[in-house]
Amino acid sequence: MSSLKNFADLKSLGQQLKQQQEQNQRLEAERLEREKKAAAEANIFRSSVGEIARLKTAEKHLAIPERPQPIPFQHLADEQSALQESLSDEFDADSLLETDGDLSYTRAGVGADVVRKLRKGHWVIQAQLDLHGMRRDQARDSLGEFLRKCDRNGLRCVRIIHGKGLGSVNKEPVLKHKVRNWLIQKDDVLAFSQATAADGGSGALLVLLKAS
Repeated sequence: MSSLKNFADLKSLGQQLKQQQEQNQRLEAERLEREKKAAAEANIFRSSVGEIARLKTAEKHLAIPERPQPIPFQHLADEQSALQESLSDEFDADSLLETDGDLSYTRAGVGADVVRKLRKGHWVIQAQLDLHGMRRDQARDSLGEFLRKCDRNGLRCVRIIHGKGLGSVNKEPVLKHKVRNWLIQKDDVLAFSQATAADGGSGALLVLLKAS
């Protein structure tokens, strides 16, 4: 009886092993089928897309922004205040102007031939300021700033365009007289004269400045 029982157990065990082997084979076949299907789908995608290449990415550069220079508000305010104090609208320059047709001016100690040379273009005009159309305060401030820049840059001969006053009230050339008054008050102005016709005529002045 014991032998029959052992034989039956072996037979049952053999059947279990066979079933397990068949199941493993079936699972392996299913896995291979899935991989084959996935490979086929991948080939279809590649063939439809074509050759691809990886995008080149440039190296990132992080720029460090420069910090703006501090604005010297107090210094600018002091300069503005000094400018307004140094150029007075009440100053009367008529007594200092030469009584020629161009109302020229030369500072004390400057040779009498300077104005003549100025008119004849002895000095090249290096810069100009156009005040035409400005209001009085704006023109005064612009003139002071312009003269400071000329001094810093070492300019000698400049042209100031004040206009002929044709567009002002009563057709009076207000800036024409004001500019002359302001220029005479500036120590760095050696001489000035009405410009030649080619340089603006009665609507402009040629100004000679001190050498820096």
